[in-house]
Parts: sequence; structure tokens; C-alpha cells
Amino acid sequence: MSDAILTADNIVLNTKLSNKEEAIRFVGGILYDQGYVEREYIEEMLKREEITSTFMGNSVAIPHGTDDAKKSVKETGLSIVTVPDGVDFGDGNTVKLLIGIAGKGNEHLEILSKIAIVCSEEENIDHILQAETAEEVISIFNEVN
Repeated sequence: MSDAILTADNIVLNTKLSNKEEAIRFVGGILYDQGYVEREYIEEMLKREEITSTFMGNSVAIPHGTDDAKKSVKETGLSIVTVPDGVDFGDGNTVKLLIGIAGKGNEHLEILSKIAIVCSEEENIDHILQAETAEEVISIFNEVN
């Protein structure tokens, strides 16, 4: 994964979020603040969530925009947010790890496969949730080839 896609500035550890909308706006806000997307991408992330939940199991959600949101993506980027107390994503699903994605073209497919590999191991998720620095989180993702 290229260094520009996931940087320490894109990672927020141990935050509190009160609901799903706030959580999606928060991860989308990081993508916006870091220059990966236009502001309207965040609204497209919320629309995507209405179509189908981005909850993936193992306390992980991967909010991202709809196909229409592609025009709002300036460059491929990720945001990672840990919420140790969890945030309710509906249907009894609690999310503790949020991974926001903005993909230019089809670049998000490679990123999604890497995220799937990392998040398929509960041990990796635990390590991310216990991480004290953004660098620790980056190193967990960089270990996957």
C-alpha cells in the first residue's frame, strides 16, 4: 500500500462517536480534511450506508461512497478510526474499527483486498484497537503483502 494512501494524519485512535451517522461523517471528514475527496463525498458515504450497511463483521465497518461518488474523489486514500466503546451500526452490530475508503478508478479494489486480509484475523483487529500510535496501525497494514 502506498505511503500516501495511509498516513498518521489519516488515523484517529480511541475516539468516542455516538451513532452511525456521526461515525461516517467523522471518517469521511478525515478523507476531506486530508484532501482525498470533495465535501460531497461524505454525503455519498451516507447514501451508501442507506443502500447497504458497510458493517463487515469482527467489529469492523468500511464506509465508502456510492459509484456516483467517484467524481468527488481527488485521489485514493484511507482513514482509520478506533472507537473502543463501539458505535451502534444497527441490527445489533457494534463497530469499534472504522476504515473509510476513497478510491480513484479501481484502486479501491486492491485496498479492499488488503483490508480484508488484515481484518480477517481477529488478532490484527485487536492489535489495531490496542494501538497507541498511528505508526503501529500503519505497520499492521504494511505487514500484509
